[in-house]
Amino acid sequence: MKILGVILILVGALMLAYPMITYTEEETLVDVGPVEITAENQESIPLPPILGGAAIVAGIALLVVTGRSRSAS
Repeated sequence: MKILGVILILVGALMLAYPMITYTEEETLVDVGPVEITAENQESIPLPPILGGAAIVAGIALLVVTGRSRSAS
C-alpha cells in the first residue's frame, strides 16, 4: 500500500506539472495506387488540476493509513 501511495503522489505531481497530454495523429487524406497523402494532426487532452490534487491527497491518505495500521499492530 505504501508503494501505491507513493505512485499516486508522483502521478498527481506530474499531472499538476503537465496539465495537458499532447499526441500526434496521422490521417490518410488520399490513397490512390502508389500515391498516398497524409496529414499529421496534433491533438491535446486537458487534465484538470483537481485530478492531480486528488491523486496527491489520496496518496498521502494511503501513506498515513498504512503508517497507522503498522504502528497499531
